[in-house]
Amino acid sequence: MSAPTTLATPSASRPMPWGIIVAGSLIAVLTFGPRSAMGFFQLPMLQDTGWDRTTFGLAMALQNLAWGLSQPFFGAIADKFGTWRVLLVSGLVYALGLFLMSLGTSPLWLHIGGGVLVGLGVGSGSFGILLSAFARNVTPEQRSMAFGICTAAGSAGMFLFAPLSQGLISAYGWSDSLVYLGMLMLLVPLIAIPLRGNSSSGITAASEYKQTIGEALREALGHRSYLLLVSGFFVCGYQVAFITAHFPAYLGDIGIDARYAVIGLALIGFFNIIGSLAAGVIGQRYSKPYFLAYIYIARSVAVSAFILLPKSPASVIIFAIVMGLLWLSTVPPTNGLVAIMFGTKHLGLLGGIVFLSHQVGSFLGVWMGGYLYDHFGTYDPVWWLGVVLGIFAAVVHWPIEEKAVARPAAA
Repeated sequence: MSAPTTLATPSASRPMPWGIIVAGSLIAVLTFGPRSAMGFFQLPMLQDTGWDRTTFGLAMALQNLAWGLSQPFFGAIADKFGTWRVLLVSGLVYALGLFLMSLGTSPLWLHIGGGVLVGLGVGSGSFGILLSAFARNVTPEQRSMAFGICTAAGSAGMFLFAPLSQGLISAYGWSDSLVYLGMLMLLVPLIAIPLRGNSSSGITAASEYKQTIGEALREALGHRSYLLLVSGFFVCGYQVAFITAHFPAYLGDIGIDARYAVIGLALIGFFNIIGSLAAGVIGQRYSKPYFLAYIYIARSVAVSAFILLPKSPASVIIFAIVMGLLWLSTVPPTNGLVAIMFGTKHLGLLGGIVFLSHQVGSFLGVWMGGYLYDHFGTYDPVWWLGVVLGIFAAVVHWPIEEKAVARPAAA
């Protein structure tokens, strides 16, 4: 990978704003924790209610779609009115969604609560919101590392909430466990206080190119590299959402002890921390588009090997470690590219559109996982489609240009 020519000389004069970074990272732990553990609720919920996997899969698909569709709007609101206000909404809506999901009286409440409302809670409290707040408070030289730290925190949420959720389910049942997780989400607005401010605040505000939302959208949607980035991030969503929602059930189907699902998802979360931090460092020094292409190729190789080779607890652990290193390592370079191309003025909006593509992929990965399983009696078609899409993502990332969009000089 060749070093990008657009990076500025590092500036050591300004320290990292650790108060903002720690607060945002804790929020990432909370908002990504419960939604990454939804797969553990599938089998006990379906056993008690008699619903099929398509019903649960549709709820998780709606969750990912609501997350994606809401992300650009919440990003634009945070850019204009402030990050804390949006995170207040996140904590309240997320908690309500988990409570409605806990009722278990009708698929309607599952789809509205665990689907739409949890999706809106994640959409208003996830990377698109947090990373735009980080971007305007750190220097360009610090940006990739700050993004890596926040992404690693989201990974830590997955690592922590996998055993926590399974432990709660074993002790209190799936319904009460959802209520307890909802209560944790009420901490989000309190932790978010240091993230007050909008796109007119922070150290980058004075130097930002002035645009309306419409002008920013027209510029981005007419930019080839941005459109390639949007199309490639679709694949990331498909791959990770399918595994998050269906991996525990898949291991049960092939006769692997249920505890290895907990171990596997926890290992993905743990090694995701390492992968995300490494991605922040690598993305600061080398070509982000090439790095992303290599990540998607590696995912396709890992999935192919896992499907073709004999299944065992050892193969589950190895697969989880490899996928963990590659899991959210796409996030720091992807968001870093958006910031390089367009600056931070509308990063919440433009980064949100990239995440919308991610979540459309997530919707299809989760929904097709349930639908195709019920149709064919196996998850294999969904796995292999993910392999093909990984190759597609590598191809579309290769020609992306890592440089700022050409703009007229300011008067």
